[in-house]
Amino acid sequence: MEKQQYVCPKCGNTHYESDQFQATGGNFARVFDVQNKKFTTISCSRCGYTELYKCATSEGWDILDFLMG
Repeated sequence: MEKQQYVCPKCGNTHYESDQFQATGGNFARVFDVQNKKFTTISCSRCGYTELYKCATSEGWDILDFLMG
């Protein structure tokens, strides 16, 4: 597998910052405040353009998140 270099589609910059966040999705998840959607973000360090990539989640972590509230 070939490693690709990041190039911002807006400004052409080749430097980026990566982060993750979780969000609540669906009615059941909102009622019980379960953050069952996970995303990785890639943000251009020059212009701030950000792309979201959905991450796979496991039911075990969803249950743990529910129990810890």
